[in-house]
Amino acid sequence: MVLGERTSPGLAQAAKGWVEALGKTAVVVNDAPGFASSRLGVAIALEAMRMVEEGVASPEDIDAAMVLGYKHPTGPLRTTDIVGLDVRLGIAEYLHSTLGERFAPPQILKDKVARGELGRKAGKGFFDWPS
Repeated sequence: MVLGERTSPGLAQAAKGWVEALGKTAVVVNDAPGFASSRLGVAIALEAMRMVEEGVASPEDIDAAMVLGYKHPTGPLRTTDIVGLDVRLGIAEYLHSTLGERFAPPQILKDKVARGELGRKAGKGFFDWPS
């Protein structure tokens, strides 16, 4: 649930109560670029890409480290392939323009998008996907 500058506390509480009445968990964030989960997901994915660029580890090993070490259902690079590298690039460019250098898209991401390696929808991204 995203709170705007003028969201009244009463409305926020009512919305939270409605969500909880549905048996769900309300996640409350203030209106900001990338909100919460998208911003964190992109930050992790961008760092994973930089690690591939620097030769720290393969995409497979980076993802395995996050799956095994942090219990992520998929790693950040496989998730990027599923979301779409072009989509991740667009988000990174927006966050870079609004939040600064820490969201600068890595060259590997720009190069893959330029080559049409957009992830699962294109059959190739950081991983090969069956058609």
